[in-house]
Amino acid sequence: MNLAEPQSILIVDDHPLFRKGVIQLIQADPGFRFVGEAASGKEGIQLANSLHPDMILLDLNMKDMSGIQVLKIIKDADLDSRVIMLTVSDHPEDLMAALQAGADGYLLKDMEPEDLMQQLGEAARGRITISENLTQLLVASLRDKNRPTSLSEAGLTEQEGRILEHLIDGKSNKLIARDLGIAEGTVKVHVKHVLKKLNLRSRVEAAVWADRCRRQAGS
Repeated sequence: MNLAEPQSILIVDDHPLFRKGVIQLIQADPGFRFVGEAASGKEGIQLANSLHPDMILLDLNMKDMSGIQVLKIIKDADLDSRVIMLTVSDHPEDLMAALQAGADGYLLKDMEPEDLMQQLGEAARGRITISENLTQLLVASLRDKNRPTSLSEAGLTEQEGRILEHLIDGKSNKLIARDLGIAEGTVKVHVKHVLKKLNLRSRVEAAVWADRCRRQAGS
């Protein structure tokens, strides 16, 4: 990785052996810095608020509360952390629920270690990370007769189009605001308008939809 500073990572997972394995992978990569681990959702929320990590690896199913609940609380706290779901579940409904709750990625625990670290490297650079075999599930779910089929059909304003381009790159509201020279609150309003026009419920869905449209237009 060529980032200026190592990315700090917090792991929230109730399986100690899995946590230990992932921690070893992170500590062996100079591009990352392990800062904490939590064995429950409640502890994970506390650590997220105190440590402000660059990235949080979050299990979907935990004993005290679901990963979706934890994700919503973290996102509502307006932390800058990118939250990557790391789970055994490849069910489409779990994937969609996580993305609609604001997850920045969705990876499966049965990935090869080198593939996991490659995906985390992509996430650290601001890109969307979804396990390859789940991408087609997401694309299929975006086919809706009530959704525009091209960027031109979406009827976005010029500024909304710029916002969408930044969403494709997986950028946070803060980064988009800085790049466009506007307030972060203004970015949030534009994102809401974009999602409404596309009939979508999450930034990741919008990014995947727009990227697919762009590829189709260029083919």
